[in-house]
Amino acid sequence: MCTNGAIKIDDTSVAFCIKHFEEPSEFGIDEGRISKLELRVKGKIVANYDRGWDIKPADETVEKELQYVLATYN
Repeated sequence: MCTNGAIKIDDTSVAFCIKHFEEPSEFGIDEGRISKLELRVKGKIVANYDRGWDIKPADETVEKELQYVLATYN
């Protein structure tokens, strides 16, 4: 299943696009349900996971968004 959305953290809108499954997987983030994830700020990719980290979150706002997505979908 694919899910798109956005949340506002510290006055910054962070858009997310994730691919997640019903059951956890060895390919998921922390062996969870999310196998693909993309976070964007102002159209720029700020974090990307595709069965492994391509771009890790680089600042506190992006890390907060990641934690939100993990708590909700992983």
